[in-house]
Amino acid sequence: MTRHRFAFAVAYRAPALLFAITPRTAWVDLDDAHLAVRYGPWSLRTPLTNVTGVERTGGFGWLKTAGPPHLSFSDRGISFTTNGDDAACVSFATPVAGIDPTTIIKHPGATLTLQDVPGFIAELERHLAG
Repeated sequence: MTRHRFAFAVAYRAPALLFAITPRTAWVDLDDAHLAVRYGPWSLRTPLTNVTGVERTGGFGWLKTAGPPHLSFSDRGISFTTNGDDAACVSFATPVAGIDPTTIIKHPGATLTLQDVPGFIAELERHLAG
């Protein structure tokens, strides 16, 4: 298992802290079978067989990304973002729960602002290639 840490920009630290999101409570674990996200009190877990792809993205506005996870109203994706600069967007075959405790809302993708986005993408692609 590899643990990937989130990259916290200075401007994102205070809003994240209000929701108990800190470097100690936020990470992504990747192993041969699962992708698991912990983001303060929120979490997302899915088998790698449910992951259909990953791409690099970024250039997010602070108001749309700082603080708790954000729900995209256009596609229901979830964003776990601790900076606006660089992220990996992971897509799922079957949408997964993550933003609400009732698990009614399901997400077809997750955006993750990690310390080593290219390294995470390369590792995930190796796992997906089998």
